Order: sequence, then C-alpha cells, then structure tokens
Amino acid sequence: QVQLVESGGGLVQPGGSLRLSCAASGSIRAISYMRWYRQAPGKQREMVASIGIGGSTYYKDSMKGRFTISRDTTKNTAYLQMNSLDPEDTAVYYCNADILDMSSPAYRPYWGQGTQVTVSS
Repeated sequence: QVQLVESGGGLVQPGGSLRLSCAASGSIRAISYMRWYRQAPGKQREMVASIGIGGSTYYKDSMKGRFTISRDTTKNTAYLQMNSLDPEDTAVYYCNADILDMSSPAYRPYWGQGTQVTVSS
C-alpha cells in the first residue's frame, strides 16, 4: 500500500508564510512527478505546482515568485513553501504523485487527504 500524507497547513495572517510537506510511504519503487493542488470552497481543484524527478518545476502563473516547490528524493517527500500569502490562497491543499509501486507495472496517481490552509487576519 502507498500513502501520501500532507502536513503543515494552518491559519496564517495575510502576508505570512507556511511550508507544506507531503510524505509518500509504503511499497514504493519510484516516484516521478509530485504535485500540489488546491481547492477553495465552491471552486474547482487546480494545480499549484509540480516537480519532476530531475527537479524541473512548473507553477501556476499566480503562484510564481511566491510559492516554491521542492523535493527530497531520499525521503520521498515534497514541499511547498508559500510566502506572501493572501486570503485568496485559502483552500485545502492536496498532494498528488505518480508512483510506481511494488504491485503495478506502471506509474499510478496517488492523492493525499489534504491539509487546510486559511489566510485571514
């Protein structure tokens, strides 16, 4: 079994920072892309950032310069450093990863349970 567990969410004031973590565990052979999504109330889930195995990154335009995605391949963990947070960033943040596990011949997408980020004064 493979699990993705997010942590690091919480309540922060506008202009503040948070660092989210996503730890993958279980019968993992390899992880290719790791991504962060978010879903605000009443809105569709959107991709925030992604990072490949080689470190290549992608950011949604509105996050460029404020959010930084990184990963520690030795720990099967991805991070999302979020700075200059705005109330519009309030959402549940989800981790997603393409994982090759012991029971599958191909990479499969896995999702975490989500972590709430609330930006409010």
